[in-house]
Amino acid sequence: MSAAAVEGTHPLAPTSLSPAVDIVVPVHNEATDLEPSIRRLHTYLHEQFPFSARITIADNASTDGTWEIATRLADELTGVRAEHLPAKGRGRALKQAWGTSDATVLAYMDVDLSTDLGALLPLVAPLLSGHSDVAIGTRLARSARVSRGAKREIISRCYNLFLHAILTTRFSDAQCGFKAIRADRAEVLLPLVEDDAWFFDTELLVLAERSGLRIHEVPVDWVDDPDSRVDIVPTALEDLRGVLRIGRHLSNGALPVAELRRTFGRAGDGRTGLVRQAVRFATIGVLSTLAYLLLFVTLHPLLDAQAANLVALATTAVANTAANRRWTFAVRGREGAGRHQAQGLLVFGAALALTSGSLAVLHLISAPSRGVELTVLLAANLVATALRFVALRGWVFRRAVQA
Repeated sequence: MSAAAVEGTHPLAPTSLSPAVDIVVPVHNEATDLEPSIRRLHTYLHEQFPFSARITIADNASTDGTWEIATRLADELTGVRAEHLPAKGRGRALKQAWGTSDATVLAYMDVDLSTDLGALLPLVAPLLSGHSDVAIGTRLARSARVSRGAKREIISRCYNLFLHAILTTRFSDAQCGFKAIRADRAEVLLPLVEDDAWFFDTELLVLAERSGLRIHEVPVDWVDDPDSRVDIVPTALEDLRGVLRIGRHLSNGALPVAELRRTFGRAGDGRTGLVRQAVRFATIGVLSTLAYLLLFVTLHPLLDAQAANLVALATTAVANTAANRRWTFAVRGREGAGRHQAQGLLVFGAALALTSGSLAVLHLISAPSRGVELTVLLAANLVATALRFVALRGWVFRRAVQA
């Protein structure tokens, strides 16, 4: 039996009653799409959604007729309200609307309704039942059906891989505009979210995950809006800056992860700090690089440059993986050691391609001296070292980092 039936109310609760779900639709200059989208969502909720619900239109600083349309819809349709903010920002709009809501579950979706509405019930049901704390739509699951251009697909996947590698996140899709959170969880987390724009989603999810909250993922049917207002390159740069800020705050204790986990009754104190791991990895990397250069200089009189590079790099790669396994990522015992070395050798293959490629290009364009060879190899090896850290942290020892 639905919550609406139990309460004896219309599925779209009047704004004077507390609904089970408050669905926020943040908008900025959406005079064309707003009315048809809200009417479509309203009809769906009225006819197919089993819980009491409210639609909140959060207009953030529109300069066209968006606010006038929003107020008219709020006056005309049961269970629709409108809020106006004087400044732009999706994160700002969600903080305001969610922060003033009296619903049990707080959700949001993009005004273009790119995500099929059939995913709304699977999104909020685990939160209403208490099974999960946060729910997200994911376009990157195998069972998701997505229609969008190659450029957006590549950027989305690269961004989420970057999150996995740097912040060791487990959720698959940080930026799908289709999410929900229990109100009691949002009350604790929202004051800690700094971003007021597009990075808001990622920051909230990282905080939730590090706090030990359960994140439920729903594969969605999603169709790209060709009239999307998102400026991809500036947004991507802002997101990258946000990732680095979160990583810094997690490592220096600026975010009270341990306190949050205690608040939510979750065991443990979060994951090993990124900076501490980076320092240990860098120390091992410096020693490995010195050993590599020493081996290369020693072997070069006996072997050609490529063979000397191969032997020196392979030897130090095995030792490097073993050292990082033990000291950087705190993996003890023999279990998984063979797999870790095998994966480490794959990473070594990428490093070999980079350093060997650098040598090959150098010898194609000139007859370099030993000093020039060493300089080029040192530069290539430093780049390869950075790539190794990302690969070891985000792939080889990911389970240990997440433990």
